[in-house]
Amino acid sequence: MLKFSLLISLFFLSTVLSFAQNEKINNYISVADTLTKTALRDRKGYDWLKELCEIGPRLSGSENSLKAIFWAENKMKQLGFDSVWLQPVMVPHWERGEKEFCAVYNGNNFVKELNILALGGSISTDKNGITANVIEVKSFDELKQKSSDVKGKIVFFSRPIDQGLINTFSGYGSAVDQRVYGAIEAAKYGAVGVVIRSVTTKYDNVPHTGVMLYADSLPRIPAAAIGYLDSDFLSEQLKINPELLLKLRLNCRTFEDAPSFNVIGEIKGTQLPDEVIVVGGHFDSWDVGCGAHDDGAGCIQSMEVLDLFKRLHIKPKRTIRCVLFINEENGSRGGIEYGKFALSSSEKHIAAIEADRGAFTPVGFYVDSDSLTIDKISRWLPVFEKASIEWIKKGGSGVDVSKIKNAKALLGFVPDDQRYMDLHHSANDVFEEVHPREFELGTAAMAVMVYLLSEEGL
Repeated sequence: MLKFSLLISLFFLSTVLSFAQNEKINNYISVADTLTKTALRDRKGYDWLKELCEIGPRLSGSENSLKAIFWAENKMKQLGFDSVWLQPVMVPHWERGEKEFCAVYNGNNFVKELNILALGGSISTDKNGITANVIEVKSFDELKQKSSDVKGKIVFFSRPIDQGLINTFSGYGSAVDQRVYGAIEAAKYGAVGVVIRSVTTKYDNVPHTGVMLYADSLPRIPAAAIGYLDSDFLSEQLKINPELLLKLRLNCRTFEDAPSFNVIGEIKGTQLPDEVIVVGGHFDSWDVGCGAHDDGAGCIQSMEVLDLFKRLHIKPKRTIRCVLFINEENGSRGGIEYGKFALSSSEKHIAAIEADRGAFTPVGFYVDSDSLTIDKISRWLPVFEKASIEWIKKGGSGVDVSKIKNAKALLGFVPDDQRYMDLHHSANDVFEEVHPREFELGTAAMAVMVYLLSEEGL
């Protein structure tokens, strides 16, 4: 009889707990629905992104980057965040200078001018430029095989993104080594310059820049990216005449490091204020276009997450902190500086979310954490569906939040990526390429994640 009574009690308790859990999930779904509808109807963040983009490109160390930083600080204060502050960071200062020039010649005969952009951090040529024969390679292995033919030439790395890969970030990874390390590898064999096929998924002629590196032990040679269609042209012409000449003139310059800032704003938690959830993106952009998708959108979406809580009078249990990291594109010093702060702080960083994949339709979140934490977040999928999120997977987070070494979980917000590489690091990355509904759905998706992390913890 006692055993039967115990079974009845356990059944009753299980039913009560199940009912309570279902009621809690239904409440979360209702909040997620409200967050999403409010973001889509109000479109406030989308309007702020337009304001930001009107400032122009925001390369670290530039006057525009400081204008944007002070704009964001003022905006956060206007929105009434509980605390707003600037975190000092010294950043690289590189300028492109006057428009680059690159042209193909057959002997003394002009053939065609090519669309190019100096790679970020490149040295300049002298005022007359350099003129040399071109050697085309697809990989560092091929460069090594042809090393005896490289001296005194311009190396043309022509390997495109692998268009067969569904994930365009994987495609990007399959080609970007040429941009980052091409000048180092070419200098080993005596090259006088480097040009690369732009790392893009779009068959147009808009060149894409990005960071490149030098080795202190090797000569520094100028490096530039060529538009995709002009890369095809150069490759075909070299098949016809391997003795073609390329004239390259770059006017870029590196200055001393410049003072800059991370922009930080937060809403204090009502119950566990020393437990922090970070949401953010990188506030710098390359110096062409206006960095609308990369990463103005992620930054403004992060700001709007906090504003949605204020608009809807949602009082988070834990502190929600928006961090706009400076200098991700060519140094990651903002992320490094915040990571040092997080390690030295008495606060506990529960989670950090990075938005740096553009403002397209949200599809999922990557989570860098242990399996139990990932399983817990995955159980919230019925709530996330209200904001168009389809999956939670183990994976990488982002360059900046990865510097927060003491967080329980690092998350990467993932929109659909099929068009991202068409735009990033190029003059294509403008406000007009951002769709308001896609943008605001992204804001809502991050707001729902932040809300659940605040309510449930990890």
